[in-house]
Amino acid sequence: MKKMKILLGASALAIAGFFMVAADHIDAPDVTGTSSDITDFYAFQGQNTDNIAFVANVQGLLSPMASTSATFDENVLVEINIDTNNDNVEDLVIQAIPRNGKMYFFGPTTPAAVGLNSTIMKDATQTVVDITAYGETAKVTNNPNGIKAFAGPRDDPFFFDFAQYSAIIAGDATSFNTPGDDTFAGTNVMSIVVEVPKSMIGGSGTINTWIESKRK
Repeated sequence: MKKMKILLGASALAIAGFFMVAADHIDAPDVTGTSSDITDFYAFQGQNTDNIAFVANVQGLLSPMASTSATFDENVLVEINIDTNNDNVEDLVIQAIPRNGKMYFFGPTTPAAVGLNSTIMKDATQTVVDITAYGETAKVTNNPNGIKAFAGPRDDPFFFDFAQYSAIIAGDATSFNTPGDDTFAGTNVMSIVVEVPKSMIGGSGTINTWIESKRK
């Protein structure tokens, strides 16, 4: 589970360029290399400053060859949780689940229940986008309500010099190099992106947000 805090803010100046990220590329063996394996979670103000974008990356360390056949598991639900009152309990969720070459998004909406078990909120606002295949031009859905969505393989955006990190931990180095070596260069992730109007999640103030992958 990835968690972060992000300031929505009514003023564009207050959060111009605001960007948060949580990352973890090595998970338990049962989920590694599957759509259950969350590698990164990003939340940031959209190009339209009235919007906020959420990016959930899964199934990391894909080679270009592996990316051609990588798919989202139809038994795995990826759920973006949004806490609007700072009690560390989700008040809203955005759910993403693939079916037959499409990614279905439900929400933002109040969940039927909080915690580890989820029910797909089929009566919530629905957004559907064709999953983009490796090498294709990105397919993006733009809904009349302002929600945008994308799903498909993308270059891993996370930069980390793992060799230098290991040297620091071992006591053989005292700092990172500038710019360092990108351990994840040339690898891909399966990316789920949804951009929503801030008005759909409260409009202003501070939210906590985290994601979970849940297998049927």
